[in-house]
Amino acid sequence: MPRIAVDVMGGDYAPDEVLQGCILASKEIKSTLVLVGNEAVIRQKLKDTTYDSSKIEIVDAQDCITMEDHPVSAIRSKKESSMVVGLNLVKDKKVDGLVSAGNSGALLAGGTLIVGRIKGVERPALAPIIPTKTGNTLLIDCGANMDAKPSYLTQFARMGTVYMEECMGIKNPKVGLINVGTEEEKGNSLTKEAFKLLKEDDKVNFIGNIEAREIPAGHADVLVCDAFVGNVVLKFMEGFGMWVFSMLKTEFKRNFITKLAAALIMKGIKNIKQKFDYASKGGAPLLGVNGLVVKTHGNSKREQIYATILQTEQFIEDQLVEKIASKFS
Repeated sequence: MPRIAVDVMGGDYAPDEVLQGCILASKEIKSTLVLVGNEAVIRQKLKDTTYDSSKIEIVDAQDCITMEDHPVSAIRSKKESSMVVGLNLVKDKKVDGLVSAGNSGALLAGGTLIVGRIKGVERPALAPIIPTKTGNTLLIDCGANMDAKPSYLTQFARMGTVYMEECMGIKNPKVGLINVGTEEEKGNSLTKEAFKLLKEDDKVNFIGNIEAREIPAGHADVLVCDAFVGNVVLKFMEGFGMWVFSMLKTEFKRNFITKLAAALIMKGIKNIKQKFDYASKGGAPLLGVNGLVVKTHGNSKREQIYATILQTEQFIEDQLVEKIASKFS
């Protein structure tokens, strides 16, 4: 039976919302959840909660990495933190995956330093799913490599291809390179060189450059970029979605006619809003490390913790890490 560790002390709403997300998930998953954190605190929080104890284990970790901690220093100095203990469980194969809403930089550093990279992978990358007109697109990288090399982007494309084939069921997924223009000669030195490498790579279905305004159209199944660009794209899409629905809410409340119009199309609005709801998408796996590490939003509440745990179990069933490793062996 799979075992999924959860960093209970990581995140803006830890431990309460993290624990509630775990309880929700435990009702649906086959896996055992290994709650990593201050055992006394966890037991106190759970004492009045009904749950299936056969699906819950607790591993004590007395320390915690905060959002303000320096990533590498925290990983090296806080050996008894919930994040480091959880990463070591992945490294030692005592669990099949780790979910954390904690310090992103620390989780990325710990994934590389503790769990280690898959042989042949130069740099791991964070890969969230973003909503597009045609369904879902994988954005890689969105947070791990602010200063990337062209060869990194080629490897991101290969890992993203495996993800979309194995986890999303998309045969021969289309790979696009985020750039400032569609022409091959456009961009900076990174994107120009990456374009050449991707064009020559027979392991990916490269369709060329994708401009930012074309991202929502969903022309590509995998979008490749360095983490600086990817993080800007991700945060902009989240913020834009929230702004649009906030603006609609204001306009629909303007008068009786607009309220009536809102009532007539409310079902459609809710359907569109659901597509932009990042809480339902789960988290972003750190692809390229030799174990399953999944990062979810720092401000995740129970719904997103729940979704990320279910997503992580699916990654385990799909053998995502093993299949990426086989491509690089």
